[in-house]
Amino acid sequence: MTVELAPFEGEGSGVPWGCREGNIQGKGNRKALSSTEKRLGLKKKFLAFAFLFAIPALAQENYGELHLKLTDPSGLGLKTSVELVSEANHYRNTFTTDDSGNLIAKRVPYGVYRLEIRQQGFAPVSQSIEVRSALPTKYAIELSLASVSTAVTVKAGDTLVDPHQPGAVDRIGSDAIQDRPTSLPGRSLQDLVSSQPGWLYEGNAVLHPRGSEYQTQFVVDGIPLIDNRSPSFGPEIEADDVDSISIYTAGIPAEYGRQMGGIVEVNTTRDTKEGLHGQMVLSGGSFDTAGAFTQVQNVWGQNTLGVSAEGSMTGHYLNPVVPENYTNTGTTGDFSVRYERDLSSTDRLAVSLRYELARFEVPNEQLQQAAGQRQTRDNFETVSTVSYQHIFSPDVVADFRGMVRDNSSDLDSNPSSTPILAFEHNWFREGYFKGSVSVHRGRQEWKAGVESDALFLHENFSDQITDPTQFDNGTPTTFAFTSHRPDLEQSAFAQDLIRLGKWTISAGIRWDHYQLLANQNAVSPRLSVSRYFSSTDLVLHFSYDRVFQTPSFENILLSSSPDVAALDSDFLRLPVQPSHGNYYEAGLTKGFLGQLRLDVNYFRRMVNNYADDDQLLNTGVSFPIAFSKAIIYGAEGKIEIPHWGNLSGFLSYSYAVGNAWFPVTGGLFLGEDALNAATQLSGHFPDSQDQRNTARTRFSYQIAPRFWIAGGAGYGSGLPFDFGGTYQEALAQYGQQVVNRINFDRGRLRPSLSIDMSAGADVYKTERLYVRIQGDVENLNNRLNVIDFGGLFSGNAIGPSRSYSVRLSTSF
Repeated sequence: MTVELAPFEGEGSGVPWGCREGNIQGKGNRKALSSTEKRLGLKKKFLAFAFLFAIPALAQENYGELHLKLTDPSGLGLKTSVELVSEANHYRNTFTTDDSGNLIAKRVPYGVYRLEIRQQGFAPVSQSIEVRSALPTKYAIELSLASVSTAVTVKAGDTLVDPHQPGAVDRIGSDAIQDRPTSLPGRSLQDLVSSQPGWLYEGNAVLHPRGSEYQTQFVVDGIPLIDNRSPSFGPEIEADDVDSISIYTAGIPAEYGRQMGGIVEVNTTRDTKEGLHGQMVLSGGSFDTAGAFTQVQNVWGQNTLGVSAEGSMTGHYLNPVVPENYTNTGTTGDFSVRYERDLSSTDRLAVSLRYELARFEVPNEQLQQAAGQRQTRDNFETVSTVSYQHIFSPDVVADFRGMVRDNSSDLDSNPSSTPILAFEHNWFREGYFKGSVSVHRGRQEWKAGVESDALFLHENFSDQITDPTQFDNGTPTTFAFTSHRPDLEQSAFAQDLIRLGKWTISAGIRWDHYQLLANQNAVSPRLSVSRYFSSTDLVLHFSYDRVFQTPSFENILLSSSPDVAALDSDFLRLPVQPSHGNYYEAGLTKGFLGQLRLDVNYFRRMVNNYADDDQLLNTGVSFPIAFSKAIIYGAEGKIEIPHWGNLSGFLSYSYAVGNAWFPVTGGLFLGEDALNAATQLSGHFPDSQDQRNTARTRFSYQIAPRFWIAGGAGYGSGLPFDFGGTYQEALAQYGQQVVNRINFDRGRLRPSLSIDMSAGADVYKTERLYVRIQGDVENLNNRLNVIDFGGLFSGNAIGPSRSYSVRLSTSF
C-alpha cells in the first residue's frame, strides 16, 4: 500500500492610562559535510539575502521603563536608595539615584508597584505607582523634611493583585530564580517553567503546556526562538543568567505567533547599577555533577557592558531509560557578551552575542548496554542580536530588533549500536527582524508591528541496520538522505490595551504567512477582558485566542521527502500543515488578608491538524506528524504567599483531559503503522500529555535573618502510553523495577511522587559583597518515577533517584 500526497498551495479609572508624567509631593559528532570556506561563503550569501529581502519589523514586549527624578525641598537632586516592589510580578529591586537625583529602571513588567524611599533627615515615602506602557513612565518626587511629613503608607498587599491585568500571566522574579532548587545541567530554565500550573515534562525535559506537543516558544530579550529548547535538542540559557520570566498560556498578546502552546518571555538584561557588579556560582552534587557560572557587568556614563560564561558536566544529562543510568554523561558551555549605549535621551542601541554548546551520550537500555552501544549527540548555537529604540515624543516610541542565528546538531553511533547505526548532521541559519510602534493616547496603549523570519534548513541523515529481525522484511540495510530548503514566514499585528475604570480590555489581531511544505495565510483575533472588584480585591478575566501554529521543523524535510519510499513498500506520506485552533480561558485572581493570592482558571483548547511527533525507524530521530483534531480542557489553581512574615511559597494543582482524533492528516508512516494510519479514519485516543492530576508545592521559611529552609513536592497521576511489544520484551529491555511502575491494564504509568528539601545560609553579607550557600535533596523519598514509557526511542524516561547538590553563590 502506498499513499502519497504532494505539498499543496492555498489558504491559505479616571487616572490616565500609563501616565507619562507624575508628581508626588513628600507624601507619600561527525564533521560538518561542507568545508569551513563553503560555510563562510553560504553565511555571507545568507546575510546579504536577509538584509536585502527580509521585512524590517517593529516589536515590543510587555515591559516598560520608570524614570524618576528625586529632589529635596530646595529643588536640588538627591542621591539615595529607592526600592521598587510588586508582589504580583515577583519583582523586588533596589536602585540608587545619581548625583542629580535621576533614576532609570529598565525592563519593568507592566503592573502596580510600591515605591519606597528612606533617606536620613527626610520623611519616608511609600507610594503606589503603575507601569502600563512601553513608553517611559515619569515621576518627580520632592522629599519633605521629617518634621513636616505627611507620608502615605502603601501596604505590601496593595501590589499583590494587579487590578488592570487583562489576562492570567505567571511571573518568576529574581528572588525565585536565586532560591530555586539546583537543577541538572541543561534544564535549569525548563525546571522553573514546569513549576507553574499547566506545564509538565514528557521525555527529556521537553515542556508541554496544556497538552501541546513541541509548541513552546521562548522569547529571549524580545527575540522569539521557535525550535525545541529541551536538553536533547538545543543548548539552554542558564537560569543564573536570567533576571525575570513571564509565562503566557492564555490571553496571549497579538504580537506572539507560530508556536502557541505557551509563551515564555525570558529577560536576561540586568539592572543598570553604576560601576562594576556581578556574580559567581559554583555547584556540584550527585551523578558527578559540577558547574560554574560567572557574570560581570560594568556601567559607566551612558554605556553598559555585560559578560557571562557557564560550564557544566554531569553523569545524568538526559532521563535514562533504565534505573542503572547507562551512558548518560553530558557537558554544556555558554558564553555571552552584551553592550548597550544610550546614544541620547531618545535613542538607545544594544548589541549582543551568545555562543552555546552541549555534548552528551544517548542512554542505553539493557540489551543495548550488553551489546556495547555508544551513541552521542551534540548541539552548537551562535546567536547575534541588535536592537534600537527611538522615542519620537512622550507618547510615541519605536523599537527595532534583528537576529542572525546559526544552529547545528549531530548524532553518531559506534559499530556496536543495535538495532541500527544512525548518523545525523542537521543545521540551519536564521535571519529574523522584528519591531513595533507603541502609541499612548488617553486611556489607550496602541501597539502595531510586522516581523519577518527567514530560516534555511539543511538536513543530512544516514543509517545502517545491524539487527534486521527488528524491522519489516524488505527494509533496506542502508539509507542516506540530504536536502535543504528555506522556511519563510512573515506576520503583522496590531493591538490596543484599554482601561475603562475598573475594566481592562486587550484586543488585537494578527496576520501570519507560512511557506515551507505548505503555503498558508491566517488571520488570528485575540481578546482579553478583566473586571476589578475593589471591595473584595478580586479580578475576573476572560480570554479568547485564535491561534495559527506552524509545524515543528526538526527533520521535516526528511519525513516529507519522496526518498523515504525506499524504506518500506508500505508507506503513508502526507504534508504536515499548520494547526488552527481556538483557546478559551475564564478565571479569577483573589487577594486574601493582603498576604495570600488565589488564582483559578478554566481552559478549553480546540485545535485542527493537531501537532504531534514520531520517530524514524528505531533511530530516535523525531519528525512532526498531525491528527485531524484535538480537544483539551481542564482547570488550574494556585495559592501563593509571596511573603507572610517569614513564610513564602505556593501550592498548585492542575486537572487536564486531552483527546486527539483520527484520521492522520500529516507526517510519515511506514509498514504496519502506515496500514493502521490509512485505515483508522475515525475515533479518538488520549493525548500523550493527558495527565489528569498534577500537583506541586514549595514553601520556604526564614528561621533566622541569615538562615532558611524549604520543602517541596511534585505529584503526577501518570501519562498514557502505547507500547508495541509484549510484557516479556519490556521486562528484558527495561527490567523488573521499571515494569512494576507500568499499569499495562489501564495503559497508564503509575503515579509519580518526588519530595524535595533545601536549606540555605547567608555566609557573608555587606552592602557590596554577598555570599550564600544552598544545599538541596531531590526525590528524598527515593521513588522510582517513570515519566514516559512508549518504546525504546519513543520517549522512555525515568526521573532521577535520590540526589544531592550544593550551590555557592557570590554577588558583588
